[in-house]
Amino acid sequence: MTEVVQVSTATGTREQAVQLAESAVRGRLAAGAQVVGPVVSVYWHRGEFGTGEEWQLLLKTTVERYPALQTHLLEHHPWEKPEVVAVSIVAGSEAYLRWVADSTEPDA
Repeated sequence: MTEVVQVSTATGTREQAVQLAESAVRGRLAAGAQVVGPVVSVYWHRGEFGTGEEWQLLLKTTVERYPALQTHLLEHHPWEKPEVVAVSIVAGSEAYLRWVADSTEPDA
């Protein structure tokens, strides 16, 4: 079975998150994406404590396609050092996992 990961990042606006989602899915770097928000973030940035409203972007892809997705997100993200992390999906329906794999085939 193909290894699948969920990749997350966040943006300052809904529109930015949707643009990243659309470009990643259209490019077959991710099978699908959800934009969630707004969410409240609490963080340290440049030595200062802060809070802010962000839009979370969750994308599903294969382990094989993750490096290309990461590169895409970092190149097109509006922030200088965005969070781009992946967590393994340890279980899922076979049909769903196959859909992710099929949808992220570069030549599909």
